[in-house]
Amino acid sequence: MDIYGVAPLLEVFDMPTSLHFYRDVLGFAVFGRSGPGDDCGWIGLRLHGAEVMLNTAYDVGERPESPDPGRQAAHADTCLFFGCEDLDAAYRHLRQHGVKAKEPRVAPYRMRQLSFHDPDNYGVCLQWPATQETYDAWVVAYGLKPKKI
Repeated sequence: MDIYGVAPLLEVFDMPTSLHFYRDVLGFAVFGRSGPGDDCGWIGLRLHGAEVMLNTAYDVGERPESPDPGRQAAHADTCLFFGCEDLDAAYRHLRQHGVKAKEPRVAPYRMRQLSFHDPDNYGVCLQWPATQETYDAWVVAYGLKPKKI
């Protein structure tokens, strides 16, 4: 069996708000949608081979006035990890867009990481190898250009 890529599906409270975050703040491009405009039921997004799909959690006319706090809290158990080489520039960009990101840090498993949450409280982590050994492993796994870090 051959499997290529992964595209997690996230249920979102407000599609235009989530789309703005992933498209306009993070830089993803829309590759498909279930209807016209930003307020549709499903949208597929792609950036440099990374994909994520957004789907409204409620059908038209059934969405409550505000998000369910229990549902939002449960989303914190999910985190999307994306590769990003310039975490310092990403941190500045996110802060300029009002995202409450934590400053980049090095995890015990030798990855430099920048963590934050999307509008629905899903975790997002941008990461990049912090050591030559880890970078060299990424060269093999992701086809990066070999270099000294």
